Amino acid sequence: MKRILAIVLACVMVFALAACSSAPATTPTPSAAPKASATPAANKGALKVGVKNNVVGFGYQDPLTNKYSGMEIDLANEIAKALGYSGVEFTAVTAATRTQLLDAGTIDCVLATFTITEERKKSWDFSSPYYKDAVTVLVEKSSNIKSLKDLVGKKVGVSTSSTSAKALATAMAEGGYIPKFDTTKDFVPSSFKGGVTFIEYTDYPSISSALTAGTIDAFCVDKSILATYMNDKRQYITEKFAPQEYGVATKKGSPLSAQIEKLISGWLKDGTINNLIAKYKLN
Repeated sequence: MKRILAIVLACVMVFALAACSSAPATTPTPSAAPKASATPAANKGALKVGVKNNVVGFGYQDPLTNKYSGMEIDLANEIAKALGYSGVEFTAVTAATRTQLLDAGTIDCVLATFTITEERKKSWDFSSPYYKDAVTVLVEKSSNIKSLKDLVGKKVGVSTSSTSAKALATAMAEGGYIPKFDTTKDFVPSSFKGGVTFIEYTDYPSISSALTAGTIDAFCVDKSILATYMNDKRQYITEKFAPQEYGVATKKGSPLSAQIEKLISGWLKDGTINNLIAKYKLN
């Protein structure tokens, strides 16, 4: 009897072990960590970029096709491609709206003839400059305005929130044509009473129209922008002043800042940016 019981017990143990080995594991296993990828992720969606839509050669939107073209448009597309975005979503900005949209997160970066200044660098990150320009003034030939001296007592159209008005006033003061003023203080174009009057407009086409209509005597901004509004009846004054450097702007401390800086620096070295400048005849 003992021998029979021993055999039965052995059989029971064998069946129990077999059942345990075939049952699914009940202890949860940790999920596998994602593998690191050496290439940019392909599911980032579109890079949202603020650009000008009325500056030929930099950022221009064709009114018939709505397609954008220009050096800054090409740069935006190359940045998106290099960083693994699915494409680019362009938003037309002005000097007054570009930082508002950037701060609000509506756009990821700005490529919109945005001049780098020490004051602006306190609020936003900028890449190395990809283009260098200078400020000047566009006038109607019939006005007989040919120099800074001729602008004394005149009305000058500028873009809201741009640095052009202060640059012009500074150049006129340094030339001895208007009284010197404290350039370290905030400069408000509409309230400046130092020998030249500034009228602010929200966009460049409006300034150009005001110049044609005689509402203003001159149009002041970077020469590369003024080129869009040049015609046979207009001319630049003799002087160029206040060198301007354009950079890609991002939110302060944004992860994009370092990534874009690396790209721009590389393209400055390998000739990519010079090729774009030549492509759009911006020399």
